[in-house]
Amino acid sequence: MKWEYWFRLYLETHCAARGLRPLTIHAYEGALRMFRAYVRTRSNDLDPDQIKAVNILEYVEYLRRERRNGNAAINRTVTILRSFYRAMVAMGYLEYRLNPMTSFPKLKAPLRKVARALSIEEVGRLIAAPDKETVIGVRDHALIALVYGTGIRASECSGMNEEDVDLDGKTIRVTGKGGHERVVPLNDAVVLALRRYCLERRVIKKEEGFFQSRNRRRMSRNGIYDRVRSHSRKARIGKNVSPHTLRHSFATHLVKAGVDLLTLRDLLGHRQITSTQIYLHSTAQDLREAAEMHPVSNLIAKVAEYLPTIHLPLPFQRPALRPSG
Repeated sequence: MKWEYWFRLYLETHCAARGLRPLTIHAYEGALRMFRAYVRTRSNDLDPDQIKAVNILEYVEYLRRERRNGNAAINRTVTILRSFYRAMVAMGYLEYRLNPMTSFPKLKAPLRKVARALSIEEVGRLIAAPDKETVIGVRDHALIALVYGTGIRASECSGMNEEDVDLDGKTIRVTGKGGHERVVPLNDAVVLALRRYCLERRVIKKEEGFFQSRNRRRMSRNGIYDRVRSHSRKARIGKNVSPHTLRHSFATHLVKAGVDLLTLRDLLGHRQITSTQIYLHSTAQDLREAAEMHPVSNLIAKVAEYLPTIHLPLPFQRPALRPSG
């Protein structure tokens, strides 16, 4: 019972007080319950205040070897456990010296992977993929156009209500991470796609989700992911495409168009500029084009004019000069 009681204290009191999103709290709960199941079967069913650093190290090894978790997943689990035990200490349910995470070693940070952006041609094929002769197709066309045209997250798109969309003012209001609201401007082409969707679907209340599923409910985050993946396969794009891929493509294409980093930060809803900097990556083509622009190519071209037309083998090095006299 102590595990369940501490879980409830952490999730419903500590995490809720921090203003974490329901999806984040749900993910934290899943990680904690997975650790609880391991303790029950592999660590003599210890109580949470009996856990030592060695038990968590063994759990990390179990995740790495038996469950084949990568560094990112393991670091996420350790971060959640560290937060859980810190909360128990802060709320007075655990003595500081008994916190197993106090002496827990720092793990190697995972390598940050940069998402692959789609080309403009690939995005065009993806936007054109939905069948616009059906309401669902018109909806999916508007959804893909909106996510690529604004860079909003799938969760922000799912949480968007009818009242949050102002097509006359060409803006939408979304709620991002940590409950932070922002107003995002819309491109004329995106407005046109959204207007057609509004004309084709049923009339909905202002507090209902803007994007509706087949059963007339708000489209979920997973549902949005599923539709984007489905149409990417239909468009024969040979990459793993998700709403985050469209968000990354939106940012990458704006950077190439010359949009500054601070403006991009505000459009993406980042609180720190360091989060925006991950979108400033160079592709192989970017590097190749930069190399072609180097002035060394002009210098070598000029030197080539003085080369003999008949190639003669050169000595390995110049012969040493003999002293005169």
